[in-house]
Order: sequence, then structure tokens, then C-alpha cells
Amino acid sequence: MTHGAEFLRISRDYLGNDYVPRIVAVLRQLDDADIWWRGNEATNSIGNLVLHLAGNVRQWIVAGVGGAPDVRDRPAEFARRDGMTRDELVKHLESTIAVVDEALARVTPDQLFEPRKIQGIDTTVMEAIYHVVEHFSTHVGQIVMLGKLRLAKDLGFWEIGPDGSAKQTWRT
Repeated sequence: MTHGAEFLRISRDYLGNDYVPRIVAVLRQLDDADIWWRGNEATNSIGNLVLHLAGNVRQWIVAGVGGAPDVRDRPAEFARRDGMTRDELVKHLESTIAVVDEALARVTPDQLFEPRKIQGIDTTVMEAIYHVVEHFSTHVGQIVMLGKLRLAKDLGFWEIGPDGSAKQTWRT
């Protein structure tokens, strides 16, 4: 496998099998009020962060890398205060990632250094993918932390063995 093919495989794995399952695991433990709770007006709810992630990956990967029309309404991602249930958010996120994965599956290693302009930023296909994976990771951490705050408990993402080994419990 080439380095480029491995980069694409790892990127798809992080998005679909690491980050999204953790977000879904948090969402499944919360009620709708907790999902839309904000600490204050300067912060975002978990619901806003899920909508933001879906908008971002569609804009950067499906449109920016894959060439689909860019229909993102970024301000709406943060303006929303409720209206989508937990199950609707899960479905929205999972269906978005399925489309993103299809777009990434079409990218070849030879395309990684092709130029793109996304959000007015000159970038390459590789940089766009790297941006999305990094951006997703940041917001997964925020969602996990907000989930812990609302639930006041550990979310059980890791099982630590008697020998100190760690097993991920969220991966599909």
C-alpha cells in the first residue's frame, strides 16, 4: 500500500470508526434538553457541534474535494437552539459521514496534491482531508467533555485491563 493510500485509509477510519461512534455514544446517553444545553451564550451545545461537524465535512470533503455543490449555511449551524431530536442528530451525522466516506473512497493517492479552494482558502486535497480529521477530533473532545458535564459520569470509552492495557469500547 502506498503512503497516500494509507493516509486515505486512516483518515476514513478515524472519521467513520473512531470519531462518529464516540459522538453517537455520547448522544445516546443524553436527553434532548442536554443535547441542546449551553453553558452560556459564548458556548455551543452538543447539537450545534454535531450540525457544525456535518456542515464542515460536507463543505470540505463532499464539495471541496469531491466537487459537489457547496450548500453549507454555517451561521445556521450555530444559531439553532433546539428542534432536532437525539435520533435525528444521530441519523444526520451518520448519513453525512456515509456520503463523506463515499467521496473519500473515490480519491486516489495521485489526487492528494491537487489544488482546491475551500472557504476561500487555497489548499490541496491532502490538506483538506487533514484539516477535516483534525477539526473533527477537536470537536469530538468538546462533545465528550460536554457529555461528561451533563451526565456527571465517565462515559465508559475505555476498558483498562489488570495489566494496564487499554481497550476501546466505542469502535465499530
